[in-house]
Amino acid sequence: MLEGGRRGGALVASAIWLLLAAAGSARAESALRLPYPDVFGTIPASTYDEDHQRIGSAHLVVENVDDTRVRLLIESGIDGGARTVATAELETVDDGRFLKLIRQESRSFDANGIPMGVLSIDHESGIASCNKPEGDGMATELLTLPKQDRVANVPLTLLFQPLVEGTTDEVTFQLLLCRFGARLIDIDAHIVSRDGSEEDASPIVEVEYRPNFGRFVSLVAETWMPKLSIWFDRRVANPWIAHRIPLYSRGPEVFVIRDGVPDAVLPRSN
Repeated sequence: MLEGGRRGGALVASAIWLLLAAAGSARAESALRLPYPDVFGTIPASTYDEDHQRIGSAHLVVENVDDTRVRLLIESGIDGGARTVATAELETVDDGRFLKLIRQESRSFDANGIPMGVLSIDHESGIASCNKPEGDGMATELLTLPKQDRVANVPLTLLFQPLVEGTTDEVTFQLLLCRFGARLIDIDAHIVSRDGSEEDASPIVEVEYRPNFGRFVSLVAETWMPKLSIWFDRRVANPWIAHRIPLYSRGPEVFVIRDGVPDAVLPRSN
């Protein structure tokens, strides 16, 4: 019964996906243009709890799929426990100087390795989906992306490069969220120093990003929203050194830190 329910739900979701994709494929495209990576390969990292105690392994991979496509993979988790795997596929544009998002996906697994859901974004079809457990099977909710969408759940290390390089003061984009139903939220990102003041001359910079619900609602939301940050070291070719994020929806807040980065570089959670 369980297997049949999952299979039937998947067939219905696939049929709806195909109908929506056919309607939107002629106009669908990501409007974001991300810088082409300076360095390819695997960056080993580790997952830490809020007190910077190591709890698991992690890594960031940047690789060439072929002459025109680049793939990012970010995996983090707790050893023997829950983990998240996120991927993004991008295509070169503007004579290879920039990248355009083609698709993104994030998968989460609980402490027993059981799937907790899949978040998918297909920029070419213009369709995003949230697939999560429901009853004895899996339920899929589809969302039509806006024309020339600005959704970037996965490749934030590339998206924030203009901030790190000082060519812009703010980056605006959207995130797809699946909790409480599939929806897009507006996000603002900017550089702060460790004490929360404006950018200083330090080579280590923190990019903080948060939802933009309007001034009043955003102030209220700060009391329950997790603090989302990514740290960069301007002195290295691939400047990402760490990020702070919930391991999964409603999961524990963790730090993912590049191996070799001194513990004192990053602050603890408040």
